[in-house]
Amino acid sequence: MVIQSVERAALILRALGSGAPRLGVTEIAERVGLAKPTVHGLLRTLAACELVVQDADTGKYALGPAVLQLGNAYLDGSELRARSLLWAGSLAERVNEAVWVGTLSGSRVIVLHHVFRPDDVVQILEVGAAIPWHACALGHAIVAHDPRREELLAGELVPLTGLTRTSRPDLERALAAVREDGYAIEDQEAALGDAGIAAPVFGRDGSVAGAVGAIGPAERLLDRERREDVARAVRETARAVSRDLGAPRSAGHRDPAAFSAPMMSADDAAPGSSWPTLRGPR
Repeated sequence: MVIQSVERAALILRALGSGAPRLGVTEIAERVGLAKPTVHGLLRTLAACELVVQDADTGKYALGPAVLQLGNAYLDGSELRARSLLWAGSLAERVNEAVWVGTLSGSRVIVLHHVFRPDDVVQILEVGAAIPWHACALGHAIVAHDPRREELLAGELVPLTGLTRTSRPDLERALAAVREDGYAIEDQEAALGDAGIAAPVFGRDGSVAGAVGAIGPAERLLDRERREDVARAVRETARAVSRDLGAPRSAGHRDPAAFSAPMMSADDAAPGSSWPTLRGPR
């Protein structure tokens, strides 16, 4: 049973988190499809809980400090993030690129963890960033194994750059390639100049839990001599995180043997376990 007032409050919070820094009551009412008096009453309640704040000069509303507390609590409670911390750091060192770990929320990928590229270049932390699934390698890696794939393909697919794939046939081919190759490639579809290589991560029930990927300049990350090495490292990292999450060896693969990573040997198998014991980050 859905409680209508809670659902409406959630719609308002989503509208305020959609990108616009501040919105007035009329703007919010138009976005959520509710009457202005209803929106005003809900905003007063949300403000009392510090989930929204009102600008004294303009009267417009923005998300409040309590939302940040909730977001941090979500990150702290994410098992995917916790299990991937060391593996993501090891991957960044191995490929000398930034690494993102993300999960799907609605039609967007939320970045749960971001490891900076290991150099002295100034970088911006992207934890919490929300990227349309169809415009990033993380999204392709996840949706290729997501049971909502048809629904997501039928949704609104807005191009972020002139290179963003938005046609259903193009995206279906991209998702099929993920299932075949074990990883996704994105070339300047979310931001010009940037590319990504990502692989899916699976949970203990065998369903896709998220993805891990290397992010960097397209000319460097997708260099013909380097791309396969990066893809191999990303796949191995995704398998390692999946193992730590308790995923079955056959998760996401037609052939269970595909979960065997080159960096492991039969001598690494743990007694009584269907997974090899991976050599963790040092």
